[in-house]
Amino acid sequence: MGVVNRRNSAAHTSNQNKTTSIQLPLGIFGTVLAVLFIGFVAWSYQTIQPPPPKICGSLNGPTITAPRIKLRDGRNLAYKEHGVPKDVAKHKIIFVHGFDACRHDAYVAKTLSPDVAEVLGVYIVSFDRPGYGESDPHPNQTVKSLALDIEELADKLGLGSKFYIIGFSLGGQVVWRCLKYIPHRLAGAVLIAPVLNYWWAGLPANLTNEVFYQQKLQDQWTVRVAHYIPWLTYWWNTQKWFPSSSLIADSIDLLSLQDRELLPKRSDRKNHVAQVRQQGEHETVHRDLILAFGSWEFSPLDLENPFPNNEGSVHIWQGDEDLIVPVKVQRYIAQKLPWIQYHELQGAGHLFPHVDD
Repeated sequence: MGVVNRRNSAAHTSNQNKTTSIQLPLGIFGTVLAVLFIGFVAWSYQTIQPPPPKICGSLNGPTITAPRIKLRDGRNLAYKEHGVPKDVAKHKIIFVHGFDACRHDAYVAKTLSPDVAEVLGVYIVSFDRPGYGESDPHPNQTVKSLALDIEELADKLGLGSKFYIIGFSLGGQVVWRCLKYIPHRLAGAVLIAPVLNYWWAGLPANLTNEVFYQQKLQDQWTVRVAHYIPWLTYWWNTQKWFPSSSLIADSIDLLSLQDRELLPKRSDRKNHVAQVRQQGEHETVHRDLILAFGSWEFSPLDLENPFPNNEGSVHIWQGDEDLIVPVKVQRYIAQKLPWIQYHELQGAGHLFPHVDD
């Protein structure tokens, strides 16, 4: 019996050793997997986080060269004045620049003859939208906040109780926000080729689907990411695995025949293009995508006439060959809002404000 017990004991010990020798590698393997997973999560988190913006006037930040006003929340807006002095002006206009642009891209002011400006008494102020040029970024920017910034800009500059507003492209979309949130401050409004949001309530699904799928596949995905998973917008537009926004890349494929002919008119941009994104891409072009195609608290199609007594007017100007903003949607909006004065230009693309005539 003693011999048998010793044999059993030896066999048991041998089995324990075998078991231990099997569990040890499995435990190490599990630990390695856990470490790799945590490392991957950390790497992924870092990858999708945009770098902090380079604030103008801060240490190692761009130099401040423009006049600026300080808003109530402490942010600064840079601006540029055009036309006659505002003290003698009969018409005071705030111009809102488009996507990937700045205060220097005030096309209306550039194409307006100085003589005409003087005769009509036109004063125009353009400004850098938050994050662009020399205006401080606004990471908590909302659809409403920029309209309130514009109202405060008008007050700080002493433009009076009412002013005109003109917006081009994405700046035209900003005018919709002003018509919603500060209509009492407007003497009139002009939307030039205003960018649309495919998710605005009231737009027919068949119409939005048609124009949505006319975009390049990469732009469809860029817009989807901005709408559904905005926190991935930075990663999507900086990763190298798939093509991202052709608009950010300034692709010539988005330009109509007339647009391409007008490109020489934009040659002066080389003098200031470096300023446009100097504080970082995320607080400029990426933030624009998130706000332009995100979820809005209202739809332009639900707006009421801000000038029921004809004391002012609202105009939309649109080229029928615009490859960036689909004309079909502008026509539909104009039909649904009869108080809009709609002007469609035959043969015109997105850059028609550069036309001398």
